[in-house]
Amino acid sequence: MTADPADDTRTRILRAALDLFAEHGYQRTSLRQIGERLRLTKTAILYHFPAKEHLLAALIEPLLADLERLLDATQGQPTEQARWTVLEGWVDVMLAHRRPLGMLYHDIALVGRGDTYHRLITIAMRANDVIAGPDAGRRERVRAVQAVAACSDPIVFFTDVPDEVLRADMLDGVRRLLAPPPTDAAAPPPLSAAAGPHANAGAGPHADAAAGARTELAAGPRGTTTVPASARETPAPGTGRDAAPRNTTPATPSDAAGGAAGRRRRPGRPPALGREQVEAARRMHAAGTHSVDAIAAALGVSRATVYRHLTTQ
Repeated sequence: MTADPADDTRTRILRAALDLFAEHGYQRTSLRQIGERLRLTKTAILYHFPAKEHLLAALIEPLLADLERLLDATQGQPTEQARWTVLEGWVDVMLAHRRPLGMLYHDIALVGRGDTYHRLITIAMRANDVIAGPDAGRRERVRAVQAVAACSDPIVFFTDVPDEVLRADMLDGVRRLLAPPPTDAAAPPPLSAAAGPHANAGAGPHADAAAGARTELAAGPRGTTTVPASARETPAPGTGRDAAPRNTTPATPSDAAGGAAGRRRRPGRPPALGREQVEAARRMHAAGTHSVDAIAAALGVSRATVYRHLTTQ
C-alpha cells in the first residue's frame, strides 16, 4: 500500500521542525528555515500547518495521546494497581518521547491556552486523582503531584543517563516518596530544659519523617541530638570561622548545644549542582526562556549557586 503523499510531506515537515527546534530553539526557528531544509516553500508549510504554534502542538500530540491511553487503561482497576499502572506507565511514556520532551521543555508554554493546553491540564489532574486514590486528604494529594513530577522532570535534567538506569532511579524515588511512615517508629526523645517547651511546636501533627527531621534541625537543640553530616555547613577556606583561633576553654553543655545550633546549615537546598544539572541550567539560561530565579527554583538551589556555575563555563 502506497503512503499518502500529503501525509508523507506532513511527517517530513514535523521531523525537520523537531531537528531545527532542537538546534536553534522554537523562537529562533522560522517557517522559512523549515521550508529551506525540505526544499519547500513557506506556502507549502502553511498548507499543512497554518501557524508555527500548530507545529509545536503536533509534535507533542503523540505524547498526549499515549498518556490519555495510559489513564484510560486504569479504569476499573483496584486503587493500588491503578496507582502503579499510572506511575510506571508514565515513566515509560516519558522515556519513549524523550527527545521531543527535552526539546519542548522550554517551549511548551508557547502552545497557548487552546485545546492542547486544556488537554495537558486534564491529563495532569486525572493522573493526580488516580495516584492520590479515592477520598484522599491533603497530604495524599500533595504526594500525588510530587510523584507525577518525579516521573517527569528527571527526563529533562538527566539527558545522558541510559533509559533503563534512569527508569530504575525514578521509580525508586517515587516508591520512597509514597512509602507509608513506619508504624513502629520510636517516640522522639523528650525536650531538654535548654530547648524550651515550645521548641518543636512548628512540626505540626501531620509532619512526615523527612519533614520532622528538617523541623528538628530548625527548632533548636535537644539534649542529645547530633547534626547529620548532610546538614552541616562546610566553611570555605579563609573564612572568618576558619581563621578564628580555637577556644581551648572546656565547653559547658549549654555552650556545646549553642555551638551545634550555630553550626547547623539551613536545610532544604543542596550546596552544589551535579554535572547533569549544571548542563541543564546552562541550556535553560542560553535559551533565554528562564530567569536565574526560575532556574534556581527548578533545581532547588540558591541564585548564587546558579550564578557560580553560569560564570565558570
